[in-house]
Amino acid sequence: MSVAVMRSRLTESDIRRLVKGTDDNDRAVAAHKLCRAIDRAPLSRVERQSANAIMQVMVNDSAELVRRALAVTLQNSPHLPRDLAKQLAKDVESIAIPILTSSPSLTDDDLIDVVRSGAAVRQMAIASRKTVSANVVHVIAKEGREPAVAVAAGNNGAIFDDESFDATLGRFGNNAKITDGLISRDTLPIHVTEKLVALISDEALHRLSKRHELPPQLAVELAEGARERATIDLVDQAGQAADMRRFVQQLHLNGRLTPSIIVRGLCMGHIRFVEWALAELAGVPHSRTWLMVHDAGALGLRAIFERAGLPQRLYPVFRSAIDMVHEMDYDDGNLDQERFSRRMIERVLTKLQGLPKEELDYLLDRLNVLSDATRNTLPKAA
Repeated sequence: MSVAVMRSRLTESDIRRLVKGTDDNDRAVAAHKLCRAIDRAPLSRVERQSANAIMQVMVNDSAELVRRALAVTLQNSPHLPRDLAKQLAKDVESIAIPILTSSPSLTDDDLIDVVRSGAAVRQMAIASRKTVSANVVHVIAKEGREPAVAVAAGNNGAIFDDESFDATLGRFGNNAKITDGLISRDTLPIHVTEKLVALISDEALHRLSKRHELPPQLAVELAEGARERATIDLVDQAGQAADMRRFVQQLHLNGRLTPSIIVRGLCMGHIRFVEWALAELAGVPHSRTWLMVHDAGALGLRAIFERAGLPQRLYPVFRSAIDMVHEMDYDDGNLDQERFSRRMIERVLTKLQGLPKEELDYLLDRLNVLSDATRNTLPKAA
């Protein structure tokens, strides 16, 4: 970097402290200021070469404080040369960790080399990166230490493919911290959720079923207690199902597509599930069922309801729910679903008649759950 450029961003005293200072703290402060200028200034090719040479001096500084100032200041910068980033990544942990956690200058090969070095803290730093490629996750899953695998498991930015999931469960399937991390991910392949069922506690199984879709037959078996595990609410699974047609067909084959579960799904705002359920019971294509359910008049819904063979006493519940869908312009999103469910359950409990006590108890319980969720999101009083 030219002296003119440096002086435009640093005072003479800063430059003097950086080059000739004997006090570690003073040199670290100067290094921080210079690194900020290097990161933010529009530099020419020649100036960039000079800046790289100055960073090389700082990387080789005997004072840990100076090297750390460089690492922390440029940990997110694309202007830190790869060779210097690699050198910093091999330094003491206080210097290496910021670089391993954030530096875009390190390649997948660089990160894999560090993972294979076997140091758990450094592996954890890599596993916590905002984005961890599938290639790096492969190595962490197959060779990483338990704490690093746990961090990767809970990091949605770590890209797991089938091979990495299999390696993780094969090595640490009995490790609650790691299986909890997998459960906390935004998405899981359905075959992974199936494998987790056999490995986790009842409490973890409950969380898994709430957060991720289970294979339809497995959900039915668990709901029936076939594996003597925690009860799975098939209504929640209806909300998770990606392949709704298959899910509904599986319920029907197992004799579980009852008026009860359809009403529960309706009151919880799982309208897509209700549409597919009516289509399955009525033997009518889903596209035609959708038109009949959402027909602006009253005849379409009644016709598909009667063809599905549902009890007449439940029709007012269906009519009220579909009317509410249109009134709210309901989109089945999470916030809309909670709002819809609360209003629908309250309407059923206060205005509509004909539901068995079992259904009323279920809806009261779900209303309590919604109320608890709302309370937990409110700011606590000081």
